Amino acid sequence: MSTTTTEPKKTKRKVDVPKGLWVKCPACGAMLLDQELAENFHVCPKCGHHFPLPARDRITLLLDEGSFKEWDADLLTNDPLEFPDYAKRVQAEREKKKRNEAVITGAGMMERLPVALAVMDFEFLGGSMGAVVGEKITRCVERATAERRAVIIVSASGGARMHEGCVSLMQMAKISGALELHARERLPYISLLTDPTFGGVSASFATLGDLNLAEPGARIGFAGARVIQETTGQKLPAGFQTAEFLLAHGLLDKVVPRRELAPTIAAFLRYFL
Repeated sequence: MSTTTTEPKKTKRKVDVPKGLWVKCPACGAMLLDQELAENFHVCPKCGHHFPLPARDRITLLLDEGSFKEWDADLLTNDPLEFPDYAKRVQAEREKKKRNEAVITGAGMMERLPVALAVMDFEFLGGSMGAVVGEKITRCVERATAERRAVIIVSASGGARMHEGCVSLMQMAKISGALELHARERLPYISLLTDPTFGGVSASFATLGDLNLAEPGARIGFAGARVIQETTGQKLPAGFQTAEFLLAHGLLDKVVPRRELAPTIAAFLRYFL
C-alpha cells in the first residue's frame, strides 16, 4: 500500500510597514524612504519630481545657516465676516501646525547677501491669503525697503481666503502697492512660484517680480484647468498651467530645480545689487 505526502502550502508572510516610513513618488512610482526624501529637500532622487516642501525647510534651503530672524510671528487672524466655524478652523490649524498663519516672514542672508524673505505655507489652510497673510507680506516688503534689502517671496497658495471675502481680496492691491514703492527705491524683488500657485496670489504679487522663477512641474494659474475647460468649452493644450508651459509662453523667466535655487537667486541678486 502506497502512501502520498502532501507538502504544506507555502504562504507569503505579510510584512507590516510602519505608516509614514515610505513614500511613493507620483511621477515614477519609486518607493522612497521618508527620511531620504527629507534629506533631499523632498525631491525624488530617481526622477527629480518635486514634492511640496514645508515652509521651514524652504527657509533652511534658501538662507545661510542660522541667519534667519522671523518677523511678525504673533499676528493673529480675526473673523471679519463671522464666517461659520472659521475661527474654530483657524485655531485648529494653529494647534496642529504650531504656527499662527499661512506665511512666514523675516530677514536673513543668502550667500552673505541681505534679503527679506516671505514663504507661503500651503499646509496651513491651503496657503490661502487672508488679512494676516497680506499684512505680514506687506510689512516684510516695507521693512525690506527701509533696510535696503532685496525681497524674495515664495508663493504656494490656492488664492484669496474666501472666509474673509473682500478683506482678503484687498491684500492683492496692498502687497502690490508696497512692492511698487520698493521698486522705486531700485531694490530687487524676486518671485518664486511653487506648486501650486493660483487665484489672487498668482494674479497679483506672485507674477510682479523683477524676475519670476518657478520650480519644475509647478502648477500656476488663476482658475483650475477643469474650471477653465468647462467655462470655455475648449480643450486645453497639453501641460497647460505647468511651469514649463508658462516659461515657453513668456510668463516666467526661468525654471530652477530646487537644489539650484539659492545659488541661482544669489547670482541674480549680485547682478541687481
